[in-house]
Amino acid sequence: MQHLFLLALLPLFSTLAFAASADDWRSRSIYQIITDRYALPANSGIDPNACDPMQQRICGGTWASITANLDYIQNMGFTAIWISPVNQNIPGPTAYGDPYHGYWIADITQLNDRFGTADDLKALSNALHQRGMLLMVDVVVNNVASTSMTPDYSQYYFKDPSLYHPYCPVDYSNQTSAQQCWLGDTKLPLPDVNTENPTVINAYNQWVGQFVQEYQIDGLRIDAAKHVRRDFWGPFCQASGVFCIGEVFGDDLQTCASYQDPSSLDSVLNFPQYSALQDAFVLPGKANMSSLVDEFDQARKAFKDVGVLGNFLENQDLPRWKNQSIDVQTMFQALTFSFMSDGIPIVYYGQEQGFSGNHDPANREPLWPSGYTQTDTVNFITMLNKLRNRLIETSDWVTEPAEIISYTNSTLFLAKGFVVSVLTNIGSPPRNMSANMVGSGFAPGQVMIDTVTCQQLIIGSQGSINIDYSKGGRASILIPEYYLRGSDLCLTAQRASFQSVSAPPTSSAFPSLQLSLSPAAISALLGALVYIGLFHV
Repeated sequence: MQHLFLLALLPLFSTLAFAASADDWRSRSIYQIITDRYALPANSGIDPNACDPMQQRICGGTWASITANLDYIQNMGFTAIWISPVNQNIPGPTAYGDPYHGYWIADITQLNDRFGTADDLKALSNALHQRGMLLMVDVVVNNVASTSMTPDYSQYYFKDPSLYHPYCPVDYSNQTSAQQCWLGDTKLPLPDVNTENPTVINAYNQWVGQFVQEYQIDGLRIDAAKHVRRDFWGPFCQASGVFCIGEVFGDDLQTCASYQDPSSLDSVLNFPQYSALQDAFVLPGKANMSSLVDEFDQARKAFKDVGVLGNFLENQDLPRWKNQSIDVQTMFQALTFSFMSDGIPIVYYGQEQGFSGNHDPANREPLWPSGYTQTDTVNFITMLNKLRNRLIETSDWVTEPAEIISYTNSTLFLAKGFVVSVLTNIGSPPRNMSANMVGSGFAPGQVMIDTVTCQQLIIGSQGSINIDYSKGGRASILIPEYYLRGSDLCLTAQRASFQSVSAPPTSSAFPSLQLSLSPAAISALLGALVYIGLFHV
């Protein structure tokens, strides 16, 4: 009977997983993938040492090889993936190599057969949903690609040249120019689609709805979103029926925030926060904690919903963190902020393996030479995901607003719900200093567990917190021990505190643990049950 009941509910859960909203994505963490560089197909015969990112050649990754290697991603605790564009590209080679990344669009209504078949893409989507995970796909709407300044329009979805803006070089200081002129250069121009034209608008809206439906896509990452007028995106995203997060490149906070609007996009990638995290933590660097605090405060005034912004430290267009900072602890500090603050954490493939490429194309390394090793960064990210997922599954933590409750030039205390993260930019070497604050809101004597070190910390008088850096500047994530009960996080520390801790408080300052599953969490649970075989469909 129970089996039949769950079977009857399966269509409902499948719909929830596939028509994912902003609230469904709020609780996710995303692993970003360039399909060509994530994994080689089994028995492909491709030389695993032949992929040099500087050569800008197709290396052989496919949708099927992602599907075959999902354990690596799920074992780190990620609950969604974002894959590079899946649509047909122009043939290569070009002046800048092969279109291995998927961004040089020809006909957007066709799939890129270099990465597999329609069945392969559907199989990837199905495999993710069976694991309770979501699929985000990158889409390029603003432009197509050409190897000539006189494009052959017959190769594109829009074959009429009048459906494109006439050529002009982009003046980035002028918004109209940025939205209507051609990106790229004279060696590889990117003809700009006229997204003000009703024919284009209607065709794109019809296409995106069918595209999402056919491949059961849960979210769209919009490439070059700021190069299209804002009010194009509202109907486009509504037609898609799923969450849309756009690329508004640059650290201008007001421009970035203007694209998160009911008439435009659900969300944007948080480039202003990325820049502020660099200012605060990169070594050698500015060590400007005030820059991060200011950006944090301004963002909460400018954005409609900081809880669904995309938090990242790396992507396919930026140098790797390790390329800019010599100290791995600085990355751990910034990762902690990204995961434990408001927003959706995104990790670009290879960051967990310590990749250090500079700008494109050096930052598009193949992942397979790493051997998918269990590195310290893999372990750190796994801990962050495990804790964040635990908090989301058992409380309303994800909807609690984050707050910077104290900071100095070298330390920062970030509170979200009943979790306090203590960050520093001093780096790994031991220092004769500590991070201190009073008035944390926790009662004196409260036993906290630092999930980074699994050590106990006792709240001092007046709610004081003291983190010692005599062994180096490590991040700390402090949580009352009773919120970890029933999890496998820091089990030894949990056991050591059982005799000294009273029952969880019930005041509004520290809410008692509650089971509160969102539709996305319910869908994830069902998907997990299917995956491990507790029932069959």
